[in-house]
Amino acid sequence: MNTHDAPDLVVVGLGYVGLPLAQEACRSGLHVAGLDLDVAVTEGLNAGRSHIDDLSGADVEAMLRAGFRAHTDASVVAGARTVVICVPTPLAGDGGPDLGMVLGATAAVASFVHRDTLVVLESTTYPGTTDELLRPMLEESGMTVGQDVFLAFSPERIDPGNQRWGFRNTPKVVGGTTPACAERAAAFYRKIVDEVVIARGTREAEMSKLLENTYRHVNIALVNEMARFCHELGIDLWDVIRCASTKPFGFQAFRPGPGVGGHCIPIDPNYLSYRVRAALGYPFRFVELAQEINNAMPDYVVQRVQNRLNDAAKPLRGSRVLLLGVTYKEDISDQRESPAVPIAIRLRSAGARISFHDPFVTDWTPDGHHDTTGGASIGHDFAPDGETSGRVASGGTLKCVPDLAAAVCAADITVLLQRHSSYDLDEIARLAPLVLDTRGAIIDSATVERL
Repeated sequence: MNTHDAPDLVVVGLGYVGLPLAQEACRSGLHVAGLDLDVAVTEGLNAGRSHIDDLSGADVEAMLRAGFRAHTDASVVAGARTVVICVPTPLAGDGGPDLGMVLGATAAVASFVHRDTLVVLESTTYPGTTDELLRPMLEESGMTVGQDVFLAFSPERIDPGNQRWGFRNTPKVVGGTTPACAERAAAFYRKIVDEVVIARGTREAEMSKLLENTYRHVNIALVNEMARFCHELGIDLWDVIRCASTKPFGFQAFRPGPGVGGHCIPIDPNYLSYRVRAALGYPFRFVELAQEINNAMPDYVVQRVQNRLNDAAKPLRGSRVLLLGVTYKEDISDQRESPAVPIAIRLRSAGARISFHDPFVTDWTPDGHHDTTGGASIGHDFAPDGETSGRVASGGTLKCVPDLAAAVCAADITVLLQRHSSYDLDEIARLAPLVLDTRGAIIDSATVERL
């Protein structure tokens, strides 16, 4: 690419984080290019097709009209004024973040970066990553960070499916390796977001992301554990939460569920726990206890299914179990770390005959490959050894049941795992012989039991 054609911004990793960033930059009048080594992703985007929930085909076409193009060649970075890295950071085998994708992307960027370029990492990681790992890679060429090239960290705050808070109106935290780096990063983000918050440094910015998600992780674990003992004590926790929520100060409502999904809650707090153990030699007990509680919820759901069937004089083995909603969040197609997967695996292992319905999923292989990459396959391609973290498929693929009403009637028990807005919950409660509602969406009745 000629220098005069160089983009203002190159977004590395065009998934759930990178693509909304690229979209908002296009809307703000910047010349934007994307870099993703997945040919299917880049060809789809250049043809006007979106592969994530938050952008439609029409949104991508508008980006193309604004000059956006997706590339697989890292040389697109040459001449760009700003480069933002948004590749996935799944968990490694030791419980810490797998930084192979971040390091691979940084190496590719460092090969083409020029003086006066701003490089920003948005991939979630442990505190110290930007300064300890990315800075030396950028300085290998002889340039000095803070003088010749600028480096910052800005935690992503994308909430798929959120209609109120999007990229522009969500405050953007930025932390620079030096004060000059922070100012450069803040100046860039002020072009595309309404509010920029400057952290003292990259470690504070990195830690802020982990605090946000650890806060949610711990509080979800609190109500998940309360759900278990409240059920044993005959207390309606859902009504307890309703009553407590009337307090206008000092309380924020969290609700139990079948487990935690997405990238943020099941994955991100582990980065902090890993860093504390590695650097300080002792555990972050709140996170590890929360992880233990939340990870146990799929087993608890299966136990509740078995108990409901026992009450109806039916064994779990051989029973028809219909799972409603297999995505990790309502009204989106994202299945990352969905608790529906371990629940289905455990039900199958116990001999249940499972089926599923989800308006956003047509084919589902619960005990096969489960994507944890954050929506963009660029991470696999940028990994230095080319390995992926997916599991090899070992079970059959399920098809979404074509007739929901008929499937509900035919199932021995229906388990509501995700409250998609298209579900007629009253009709489901009327038709189903038994219902276990893990979302507290249906009023308890003779046939319906809430988690």
